[in-house]
Amino acid sequence: VQLQASGGGLVQAGGSLRLSCAISGSIFRINAMDWYRQGSGKQRDLVATITSSGNTNYPDSVKGRFTISRDNAENTVYLQMNSLKPEVTGVYYCHANIRPSIAVVYTMDYWGQGTQVTVSS
Repeated sequence: VQLQASGGGLVQAGGSLRLSCAISGSIFRINAMDWYRQGSGKQRDLVATITSSGNTNYPDSVKGRFTISRDNAENTVYLQMNSLKPEVTGVYYCHANIRPSIAVVYTMDYWGQGTQVTVSS
């Protein structure tokens, strides 16, 4: 299983970016999908979560500005980021909990390679 994140870049404060994360490989079912942010010298923090049924959750710091969505047919998760602020600068990682095969009952956690988001003031 591979997660390929894209869509990062340099944007001015107040601008918008849309991140994508495409999942490929042996997949039976994708459960929750998430986006995390890791600033320079900081820990990796959860930014947004979407369950298999489409329920979403955000920390207060991004609520109302970030929107996570998923396309189950394309095995892709998105993060729409609006009204960007310099403090959200960092590397964004997608994460997914996946049941790889109908023949197994376990699930595994997979991470994408990260995409850099830089918001200038």
